[in-house]
Parts: sequence; structure tokens; C-alpha cells
Amino acid sequence: MSGWIEKMKVSGALRGAGLAMMIAVLAIGRGYAATADDSELLGPGDMVRISVFQNPDMTTEARISARGTLSFPLLGEVKLEGLTPAAAETKIAGLLKDGNFILNAQVNLTVLETRSRQVSVLGEVNKPGKYPLDNVTSKLSDVLAMAGGVSAVGADNITLVVSRNGKDEKIDIDFPDMFRSGDLSRNVEVRGGDIIFVQRAPVFYIYGEVQRPGSYRLEANMTVMQGLASGGGITPRGTERGLRINRVIEGKIQSIRAKLDDVIRANDVLYVREGLF
Repeated sequence: MSGWIEKMKVSGALRGAGLAMMIAVLAIGRGYAATADDSELLGPGDMVRISVFQNPDMTTEARISARGTLSFPLLGEVKLEGLTPAAAETKIAGLLKDGNFILNAQVNLTVLETRSRQVSVLGEVNKPGKYPLDNVTSKLSDVLAMAGGVSAVGADNITLVVSRNGKDEKIDIDFPDMFRSGDLSRNVEVRGGDIIFVQRAPVFYIYGEVQRPGSYRLEANMTVMQGLASGGGITPRGTERGLRINRVIEGKIQSIRAKLDDVIRANDVLYVREGLF
């Protein structure tokens, strides 16, 4: 073992000058990746692969432990939790140099699987659960796509609960309107620990002389006429005269005379009476 270590030290020293130029070139090529990884902090459960240039026997593929550490050749346990991949590369290279193992080590760390950065998607989506984030799937729309999208009974408004700088914040986003308006600034970036919740869409009810009485999804600014159309329209026995809306106001049900252009509210009950012949 000691002979192998001495060989590594000598080999590293001989390669030092030649590697200096290569490191500079590689650093330029990796400039964008380092920037993209600024918010990608490593954590317990993440699977990584670490390699050292021209030292294939040091290649390590392992999962970061619950203590936030990883066992690496010559160095033993190295704490990586809380570091970006670029910072972890720098740390390992520095430790190899400090131990006189490799004077100018070129270290590359690749994240194979992320478990520390997960987002919870709950409520009316087709596949609720926890989903990992990476450099590509970090937008709200990306995570919703992984969850199979909003279900048929899901609301348009998406609730995002985030924790930033030690403070919890609730953000409501009208998802369809974001695409209609083209304002993609509301397609926010989500981070590990965030919660996406899709509540059930609001409904209204129709009963009386309509073709299909029952409950229906309430669309934005839906009128009584549009609501009646959702229920198939009024039966031959029904009449538009005397339309009533039963609505809860301040905890009490009140019956309100309705006109065809009145706007329906969530949980309204629209009653169509029988006509007098």
C-alpha cells in the first residue's frame, strides 16, 4: 500500500506542469456547468460518480451517507453535504494536494441520482408523490409534467409552498392563464423541500327542470346561461322565469332571484322551476 502511495505522489509531481495548461482549458469549458450548478447542493442520498484525471483506479461511484459524507480512496470519509458539485470537486482536489497524493488533481463529480432535492406534489394530479429535481426539471411546469399533469377535477390555480431564507411562503399561480398571457415569469423555479398542491376545482350544482341535473366544474366568470348549457339546457317542462340561486352568505343559505347574465359562484345551487301551462 505504501509503495503504491509513493508511486502516486511521484506520478502526480511529474504531471504537475503538464496538467496546469489542461486544467485551464477544462475550466473554461466547464464555466457554464459551474454556473448552472450554483443551486444544486449535494445532500444525503445523492448518488455521485467521482473521477480523477489519469487515475482511473480512483474512480468512485457511491451514495452520500446520512452523515453527508462519502468514502474516497486515500482520503477516507469526505463531507460533501451542502456543497455544489463544483465545490466538491475543488475540495477533493485540495485534499489530494494537501496529502501530497496528487499535486494538481483534476477532479470531476457527476450527480447520477438526486434524492436530497425532492419536491412533493399533492392534491388533484394524476400521479401525486415526491419527485427529484435536476438541472433540467426544476420549473413548476416540469414537476407537474412528471406528476402526470393536473387531473380532470383539478383547479386552475396551483399553490406552491416554499421556504426561502428561513421563511415559509405560499404562492398561488393561475396555471392556464400563465400560458394564455405568455407571462412565463410565473413558471417559477422550485427547490428541494417545496410543496406543490393542486386543490379540487370549484363546482356549482343544478337541479330542477334541466336535462342533466348534478354538479359541474365552475369556470371563471361563468354565467347562469352558461351553467344551464353545461346541464344540457332546460327541459320542455322548465322555464327561464323564476330562476333561483341558493347561495351561502355569511354562513346562511339565501335564495336569490337569478338572471341569465348573472355570474355563478362556487357551490351555488341553481334551481330551474317547472313552467305553468
